[in-house]
Amino acid sequence: MEFLSTPDFWIGLVKIVWINIILSGDNAVVIALAARSLPPEQQRKAIMFGSGAAVVLRIVLTVVAAKLLELSFLQVIGGVLLLWIGYQLLTGEEEGEGHAKGTGSMAAAIRTILIADLVMSLDNVIAVAATAQGNMVLLILGLAISIPLVIFGSTLMIKLMERFPVIITLGAALIGWVGGETVVNDNLLRGYTMAHPWLHYAAAAAGALLVVGLGKFMQARSASKQQAL
Repeated sequence: MEFLSTPDFWIGLVKIVWINIILSGDNAVVIALAARSLPPEQQRKAIMFGSGAAVVLRIVLTVVAAKLLELSFLQVIGGVLLLWIGYQLLTGEEEGEGHAKGTGSMAAAIRTILIADLVMSLDNVIAVAATAQGNMVLLILGLAISIPLVIFGSTLMIKLMERFPVIITLGAALIGWVGGETVVNDNLLRGYTMAHPWLHYAAAAAGALLVVGLGKFMQARSASKQQAL
């Protein structure tokens, strides 16, 4: 335990916590979107379980992230998955038809949180792993400290979404943006993307527009069907 008394350990810990504050904004949005339709008590449980399990996943992912990012098509699949999640969260389809707001929908919210966090953390964990420099105690401690930060951010986002519904659309657009970025960051396309930097932003914008456009279209279509009944 001598490393606890070294300045390098505490500097590294502060760096990891700060990196997680910066990089966890989009994760907080996903958690808030997934949990917003649950009753208040289940919202708290979904946020706590989802955030805690996501951090554990991130620790495991950090160990193997460098190798995973070398695999072709992995980020393409992950990016497409994020686009689908963004669409579902915007239209509310993740709850399922005829589902009561009970344990089933809470399980669906936690599942959505875990899948989205897993995909969105592929790049983020590289920065954390580099800061930890192989010190697993530092890595786990830094990520564990980030749990209350993500929980607080998610809780705040839910309150803002209730007051300003437009944030739901902006949140879905953010997920679509990250999804588009993830696709073009795949190892298979990275060389071409680096040679054409504009493609990075074009793909991200296309992802955001796709999620919001398709989601709004399906919402309008569903509303017109209900009015016709």
